[in-house]
Amino acid sequence: MGIVAGLDSSPDFTRIVVCDTDTGAVLRQGYAPHPLDMPEGGPRASDVDPQAWLLSLGEAAGGGLLEGVQAIGVSAQQNALVPLDAQGTTVRPAMVGGDKRAQVAAADLIDALGGREAWAQAVGCVPQAAQPVTKLRWLAKSEPENARRTAILLQAHDWLVWQLLGRPVRRTTDRGGASGTGYWSAATGGYLPDLVELALGHQAMLPEVIGPSDAAGTTPEGLLISAGTGETMAAAFGLGLGLGDAVVSLGASGSVMAVHPEALVDQTGMITSLADATGMHLPVVTTLNAVRTLRGTAELLGVSDLESLSDLAMKSTPGSHGLVLLPYLEGERTPSLPHTAGTLAGLRRESMKPEHLARAAFEGMLCGLADALDVLRGRGVDVRRVFLLGGAAELPAVQAAAPSLFGAQVVVPQPADYAAIGAARQAAWALGVSQGTLDPRTPPAWQGAAAQVLDPGEELAVGQAVRQQFVSVREQTHPGAFRP
Repeated sequence: MGIVAGLDSSPDFTRIVVCDTDTGAVLRQGYAPHPLDMPEGGPRASDVDPQAWLLSLGEAAGGGLLEGVQAIGVSAQQNALVPLDAQGTTVRPAMVGGDKRAQVAAADLIDALGGREAWAQAVGCVPQAAQPVTKLRWLAKSEPENARRTAILLQAHDWLVWQLLGRPVRRTTDRGGASGTGYWSAATGGYLPDLVELALGHQAMLPEVIGPSDAAGTTPEGLLISAGTGETMAAAFGLGLGLGDAVVSLGASGSVMAVHPEALVDQTGMITSLADATGMHLPVVTTLNAVRTLRGTAELLGVSDLESLSDLAMKSTPGSHGLVLLPYLEGERTPSLPHTAGTLAGLRRESMKPEHLARAAFEGMLCGLADALDVLRGRGVDVRRVFLLGGAAELPAVQAAAPSLFGAQVVVPQPADYAAIGAARQAAWALGVSQGTLDPRTPPAWQGAAAQVLDPGEELAVGQAVRQQFVSVREQTHPGAFRP
């Protein structure tokens, strides 16, 4: 029996799991927050010294956690741009997260290439503030001296892998990480250096994109380091997603992604075409309004928390007595209605009760995400199972309505460090390939996530009627805005 480790360097902490190579059973775990010293008036949260990630990693791995480990996989936050000079020294702190400073740069880049459609055709996504390509444009405009010194571009997991290997001449990344940069095409599997030049003003060295089961290298101590990947791809791999599976993630905003055999080019910009950690693709559609819809409704009704809102909603019935909430509270991205507001329709005297509005909030949120699912289905993506992630996935009102509104079996996995587990699974794959015991095209078959499984059953027809009611109100209010 061999053991491997997966580490996940998120924006705030590092988690490490040590797993059995054959089954994926978690044997040991480590955790450490990032030592981010943020004094008042100090650096912005969107600027982080990458050394913080290494310090956190070292602390999480303390106490002999990695003893006996044969291989390590690295998952890390996506979109963190680490600009290096020709000697490999950081030019400035890493730019992480959805950096609002880069919003103007995103609009600049879209115009510079000739519009959203041109970007979708070139790389499978339209520039957004968070993406490395956009941060490069911001750097060139706002810190021209730092931009001139920038010679090498890495992301968080690339940089960590490079550090673990002792900073070799060869720098690597994987398809998943590369697909989020805005200058690598999931459809062609290649970089577009002209887009780096368009954003930064000159060419820069980019990491070699290696295969899903390839090793990035071996440490001086003989520890194999796998390719690494972004958190989204690692979590999908840790959950064991395959064809026919989609993930609906319930944060303040929502996202829907699914496994698909090919890259999707979407000229509307609604689909972001990412690659996964196995050689497949992960088309993603996002909505701006998910759990924020529930929180807003709870405040309006004077309800203390989401659990209480869920209890209130369960006193109503499917269809909320005719109330329909279009939950476009922050404007909306899917459909593209950036300047609109939410709409509450169907008000009658008998429907004006707190429980019906509570139910309408849950149904509106889930119907908005069903719209995002339909964008993918409309492009031929097979969706038979929907994995529901996020704290709100545990709420009874969500679980009662989701299967029939999505028209699919809903799987609610137990909370676990899926990104770290996915990184460990990748390490086990690379180790097995290096030893000749695993096929480079077939990852190790680990135990699936422990989960609650919910079927639409007899509620399907009722749920689809509720869904149609939502679609009718949306079409009347915003005619032609949405064409899945």
